[in-house]
Amino acid sequence: MAVAIVLPARLASTRLPGKLLLSRTGRTVLEHTIGQALTARKRHPRLFRTILVACDDERLAVAARRGGADAVMTRLDHRSGTDRIVEAVRKTRLKEEIIVNLQADEPEIAPENLYRVAKLLADAPREVPMATLAVLIHDEETWRRPNVVKVVASAAGRALYFSRAPIPFIRDGKAPPVWTAQDASDARFASRPVFGLHHLGIYAYRRRFLLSFPKLPPSLLEEIEKLEQLRVLEAGYEILVGLAQANPPGVDTPEEYEAFVERQRE
Repeated sequence: MAVAIVLPARLASTRLPGKLLLSRTGRTVLEHTIGQALTARKRHPRLFRTILVACDDERLAVAARRGGADAVMTRLDHRSGTDRIVEAVRKTRLKEEIIVNLQADEPEIAPENLYRVAKLLADAPREVPMATLAVLIHDEETWRRPNVVKVVASAAGRALYFSRAPIPFIRDGKAPPVWTAQDASDARFASRPVFGLHHLGIYAYRRRFLLSFPKLPPSLLEEIEKLEQLRVLEAGYEILVGLAQANPPGVDTPEEYEAFVERQRE
């Protein structure tokens, strides 16, 4: 099954203006993210085909092509990255059956996570339209931070809810449960307290469902939490949730960019 990786790229940013074009490492943030996608394609050439940046500024298009991706201009007024991807898919007439939504400000995303989310959906029943990834939260401070999106999933790996609040809430105040890995051979997840699951902003969509996304009814939960994936759940669709490799944070603030630059120097 063929997969395209599409990066929605918007120049405006509230907390770090123009962050995708910051280049103190010698490459822009956007080019770093594209580089991780290119690595995923090199490792899994039979799965990944197109790498496309859906951008709203010609400077982003120039950086995208310099980084080795295709680029297409999209409107300035999209409410979400998914809406921007929909326009890009329609404009370029992408034919891949699965589209991976990779946030352009994730310059250190593990290439294997791109493979994981794509393979998770490719192996799922056809009626499941969407998949995403999460990592385990092992400390209470991270669990309580509102800028860390949490997800609760069923035993079958279907998302039950996403929230900026600390979920599931530990009502009696006891120590959190110990994680039992679905794959018992994976010792990383054995005997460690877990507060919850930190949702990563990476998605895989079946193409037909993606193109119908803007037609989904407005979601009250999406408006309250400012999380577009809640529109999918509230409309009655399933989202598969898989465990990911640990990922460094994306770049959303000056402090996060400074930390990224320092890691590149190491």
